[in-house]
Amino acid sequence: MQAALVGVTGYAGMILYQLLKNHPNVEQVHIYDHKISKNAPLSEVAPIFKNDSSVVAPYDPTTIMGADDVVFFATSSGVTSQLSAPYLEKHFPVIDLSGDMRLKTEQAYEKWYHKPSAPTAALQAATYGLAEFDSVKDATYVANPGCYATATLLGLAPLVQKHLINVKSIIVDAKSGTSGAGKKLSASTHFTEANDNLQIYKPNHHQHIPEIVQELQKWDPSVTTLQFMTTLIPVTRGIMSTIYAQVNPGVDEQTLLAAFHDTYDDQPFINFTATDLPTIKQVVGTNNCDIGIAYNPETQFVMVDSVIDNMLKGAAGQAVQNFNVLFGFSKTAGLNLQPALI
Repeated sequence: MQAALVGVTGYAGMILYQLLKNHPNVEQVHIYDHKISKNAPLSEVAPIFKNDSSVVAPYDPTTIMGADDVVFFATSSGVTSQLSAPYLEKHFPVIDLSGDMRLKTEQAYEKWYHKPSAPTAALQAATYGLAEFDSVKDATYVANPGCYATATLLGLAPLVQKHLINVKSIIVDAKSGTSGAGKKLSASTHFTEANDNLQIYKPNHHQHIPEIVQELQKWDPSVTTLQFMTTLIPVTRGIMSTIYAQVNPGVDEQTLLAAFHDTYDDQPFINFTATDLPTIKQVVGTNNCDIGIAYNPETQFVMVDSVIDNMLKGAAGQAVQNFNVLFGFSKTAGLNLQPALI
């Protein structure tokens, strides 16, 4: 297959390029950039690829649809909301890593992203691609989930789908490494601020909140809102979503363990570790989500510990996972990755 990649200068775009280059079903990756007007060496556009002789071409949808079988967008929010129309009109396969097409209404997007939205018809045409639950097999435009949303939804899915918890009691304390903020300079990710420090940011306003609620409502329509807090921690990669919820009457630890095993034992990228709580380090460098639980019978609350690599399972890795489903490849094609042990 011929794959197009729009956006290779950000962290997720760089990692996605590496994954596609090594994918057994991808013959060639064509790189495009909407910010350039003429061909440029990849080694100049993204100096980390100094030994790669590939060329980055100016963005042109007609060229992409003529030369490629699929296009991946690894662009900042606010870009694909303005570029999606030609692909939707032609039913051309798109996998979009940005948040522009995840929400289903213009009002919701503009409220949470503070940018002009794609038209409602375009938003409605996109398929949200939480890979373990939302099959994109017959989709045209795949909206790849956000990193916080991925870790949180995978941690909550067995509890909400099987109606084991009071959904009004859900509290999420999510923590992310600095790469989640992207490459744009900011005071909070400056080494002096991030190192040896913890910083709460976007309290009750993180843009991944509405997509989490939107997905939870598919599983239980009674979900209306979510208490969700985000903290920046001094690591480069990784997310830990720590979830608390009160269990429903009659639910005990064995019920909870059985629900997670039933949901995930046949999923190649989900490792349910039961009461052995996972750490971020064991998933960094992989497309895995490791999940463990701790149940307190005194308070009747369950705590779920869900960890992912935000650049892989939370971005580029899940994009490739959705690509595999979309085109009928092996679920694990191009994703047999090993943890970065040190």
